Amino acid sequence: MEYFVKSGAPSKQRSGCVVVGVYERRKLSEAAQALDGATGGAITQAMRRGDMDGRRDDTLLLHGLDGVLADRVLLVGLGRERDFDDKAFVRANGAAIKALRKTGATDAVSYLTHLVPRKRDLSWSVMRAAMIAESTAYRFTQCKSKPEPQEGRLTRLTFDVASRSHLPEGEEALRRALGIAQGMMLTRDLSNLPGNRCTPTYLADTGRKLASDYPAIKTKVLDEKKMESLGMGALLSVSRGSREPATFTVMEYMKGPKKAKPVVLVGKGLTFDSGGISIKPAAAMDEMKYDMCGGAAVFGAMKAVAELGLPINVVGIVPASENMPDGQANKPGDIVTSMSGQTIEVLNTDAEGRLLLCDALTYVEQNYDADCVIDMATLTGAVIIALGKHASGLYANQPTLAKALTAAGELSGDRVWELPLWEDYESALKSPFADVANVGGREAGSVTAAVFLHRFAKKLRWAHLDIAGSAWEQNPKGATARPVPLLMQFLLQRVDNSKQK
Repeated sequence: MEYFVKSGAPSKQRSGCVVVGVYERRKLSEAAQALDGATGGAITQAMRRGDMDGRRDDTLLLHGLDGVLADRVLLVGLGRERDFDDKAFVRANGAAIKALRKTGATDAVSYLTHLVPRKRDLSWSVMRAAMIAESTAYRFTQCKSKPEPQEGRLTRLTFDVASRSHLPEGEEALRRALGIAQGMMLTRDLSNLPGNRCTPTYLADTGRKLASDYPAIKTKVLDEKKMESLGMGALLSVSRGSREPATFTVMEYMKGPKKAKPVVLVGKGLTFDSGGISIKPAAAMDEMKYDMCGGAAVFGAMKAVAELGLPINVVGIVPASENMPDGQANKPGDIVTSMSGQTIEVLNTDAEGRLLLCDALTYVEQNYDADCVIDMATLTGAVIIALGKHASGLYANQPTLAKALTAAGELSGDRVWELPLWEDYESALKSPFADVANVGGREAGSVTAAVFLHRFAKKLRWAHLDIAGSAWEQNPKGATARPVPLLMQFLLQRVDNSKQK
């Protein structure tokens, strides 16, 4: 789809459709009022007939109105005006895109970007509207022999701004949104691929392709021999049970000041998780292809950063493996030695993601003077019990980093909730035979997993995102690309803050 930003009166738009909002109890938005005046009250008449009341998610399509150059006018319900917030904006724009795709319109002009929620601005509204349009239109068809045709004919969408003086701001917001959308699409594609196609080698090849597509990205891939020489015993203990070799992909994007410390993103790339010897139940095991969503998010964020050409230093790292039952696989009670030298008793082989991440965090500590490190993983079912699908779990050893990520989550709609990283929980991970156990029992499972990782990140300014509940959804089943919006908002805020200094 092509996207544009312009400014003009809704009645003067030569378009297949003009989109305007209506609040509950038939209260017209300013753009709807302008159309109502140009048409001699046609919209008001439709309201009085009871065709629409303005409730959330309601839409009404009007054809051939006199006084309007557009072929159609789409009315979108906004709910009560006093309750119009971020969520209402998202729902209205999503409902508009779905309704437009059921029409024969090839192009449309949306005035919903005029409806800026409290504490938000024009840039926010244009960015969110464009990202919603791209997300709503996304379809995963790579594995279908005959992909279903896209619904509707819409190929061009224009977002209107209040005046021509706002065009530069709107155009920059649109540019950013489309760059982030490109990264989100890559993340969703990787996550939705089945495990027999998206292997650790496939992920490494994705990193190489990013370097080929974007000269600013430099990629290197460590094979198992190199990982062994570095002492990555925790990571390699997981891959031993699989015929697929592990990979360790490092992507560097250094377009910021030379002396500026990089932000390092680390993502768990477990391309299929059977649970290993501690095998998972058969029901819904197909969803374990999503155990690499953290790694997929790192690839997506790196693509978005490069697409936008951000003046910042970012490193993306994806340790990747399968977790399978085999004669060489980890057994409950095995003790492995991590890259840091700490020994780990593997009490549950299904707690393998932390074994990948702990060696990756040590690699970061030894190779980069990072400003901050953010790791992300579909790490625990416990975080789903605690937070459901709406928020990712956040842990951080530095309050200002936690605050910045929380703020970025609120602004992007990709929200997080901070959970405790207290020393009190360390006792749950004590082992009589090794330095630490890889699990701490049923209680506070997400917390003890984060506490485990923190043992390998104490010298870093570090945050951990447990995205097990937010990285994919059930109905319809598919990846969400979270936390790419959060990561990009965090990075964009750093770029904008540096410009203001």
